[in-house]
Amino acid sequence: MNNCFKTGLFSLSFLLIGSSHGYAQTIINSSAPVDSSKKAKSAYVAKPKIVRPKPISKELSGGIRLNTDGWSLFLERGVVKSEARESDFFYNLRYAQIEFSEKKHAKETRTTNPGGGAESPKSYIFGKVNNFYTFKIGYGNRRMIAGKPDPGTVSIHWIYNGGLSLGMLKPYYLNVSSGEEIKYSDASKDEFLSGYNIVGSSGVLKGIGEMKYIPGLQFRTGLHFDFAARERKKSKLAIETGIAAELYTKKIELMVNQKATPYFVNLYLSFQFGRRWE
Repeated sequence: MNNCFKTGLFSLSFLLIGSSHGYAQTIINSSAPVDSSKKAKSAYVAKPKIVRPKPISKELSGGIRLNTDGWSLFLERGVVKSEARESDFFYNLRYAQIEFSEKKHAKETRTTNPGGGAESPKSYIFGKVNNFYTFKIGYGNRRMIAGKPDPGTVSIHWIYNGGLSLGMLKPYYLNVSSGEEIKYSDASKDEFLSGYNIVGSSGVLKGIGEMKYIPGLQFRTGLHFDFAARERKKSKLAIETGIAAELYTKKIELMVNQKATPYFVNLYLSFQFGRRWE
């Protein structure tokens, strides 16, 4: 009896194991084949698109220029003519420039005359005949010759520009103790140069109605140092140094007993600031 029970139990177990194995085989065989390309696509994750800022294309700046023969105020408007090299500070530029200047003679010395009869004497320039102002319009290029697009570095550019210059010659007036205002002439030469009766200068605006206009040409070349910031900024800060020359259609007289010439040559140092944009 026991042997028959054991034999039946063994047969039942064998049938159960066989049927479960067959069922599993059927499930595996009935599964749809897996497409390897779909697996590859599902594993691919799209990288985010990097949006880079638009390159700088324009520049507007101005500043002050200290010349060996005076001073200037200027304004520049430029267009970038080369692709920026990973930084907005490293490019070539074409630009237009306007400039207003005052020329001063090397012999000019400002002084006062306490004995002129005035309680508060004004300063004046002894022997000065004319004020000379210039208005220039120029066009030029700025070409990068050195620099790396690294934080805190400086790009160095060669600049050259030229154009027209309009000279404005204004007589220099002095106040004298008699209450008159005099300018240099053959009739007033002795009083103008005596120094005893001079109270001071008459001011910048005196004589503006007598201004004479003298056309000319101008040229400038030098080195432009553009200071890069540690972060991408659209502001501009630069220093420029070089040599400038001007030629006019007539001789310019600035001082008594000093040679008048139709040309000026000077060294300059300018400080420039402004902004850049796309």
